[in-house]
Amino acid sequence: MLKRTKQYLRSINYDYDKTYIRPLMVPDSVYVLKFGKDHRNNRVVVKYSHTWTGRVKINEIALRLHKQKHPRIFKHEADMLKYLNKRLTRKAAD
Repeated sequence: MLKRTKQYLRSINYDYDKTYIRPLMVPDSVYVLKFGKDHRNNRVVVKYSHTWTGRVKINEIALRLHKQKHPRIFKHEADMLKYLNKRLTRKAAD
């Protein structure tokens, strides 16, 4: 899951950790990807479910950079990558 995001993070030398959470009370499963250069203080939270054919259906992608209070919500991974590319390259230039 999030194959293009992980490839992008590796290309800019960011480390990441991934975990899966299966909540008991809601039907969605949760995938958490923590990433950062020195500290893993950024995270992507993906809420997904499975269709009746077994395919993974991503319902929501929430991105929190530097422990933001209100996450950015995306429907597709491509939109999130555009945002990450803009934000992380600007941060590296500073």
